[in-house]
Amino acid sequence: MILHKGEVLFHQGDEGVNLYHIKSGLFKVTRLHENGNMVLFNILYPGEMVPHHSLISPKETHGTAIALVRSEVEVIPAEKWYRELEEDPHKALEIAKLLQEKIRFMQERLDHLTVGTPAERLELLNKWLNQHANGIPLTDYLTQEEIGQLIGIRRETVNRLLREMNKG
Repeated sequence: MILHKGEVLFHQGDEGVNLYHIKSGLFKVTRLHENGNMVLFNILYPGEMVPHHSLISPKETHGTAIALVRSEVEVIPAEKWYRELEEDPHKALEIAKLLQEKIRFMQERLDHLTVGTPAERLELLNKWLNQHANGIPLTDYLTQEEIGQLIGIRRETVNRLLREMNKG
């Protein structure tokens, strides 16, 4: 399946009838809280199998995944996935490796959040996303608010840093 920028892979609260293997592209995962606050809490990238929390047993989706760039995804019926998990003892190791990779990614993201200055954090985020965005500028697929959420700074600071980056 091919999704273009802005198209939804899954919605928050979906029953989880499918799992998805991301072949190429990027997705942002947002969560709408009861108080109306929308938060960007994850970026999905090539090689991932999602939703992560449904790799072993089904659960409704925690957020909404939206394509940031043109993306290719393999759709895997959940019923088939869970049946294979029961029948193939090697499938559990495959899942463990997928989760290990995600944990390593999260460790890297946490390292990026604890780097000294906001400018350094923005640069690290930009470099990481460029690996998967095919040269598309960061601000073409994420808002300043979303960038700020990813690196732990206010939108106004993102605005200033982007202006400074474009000058230099």
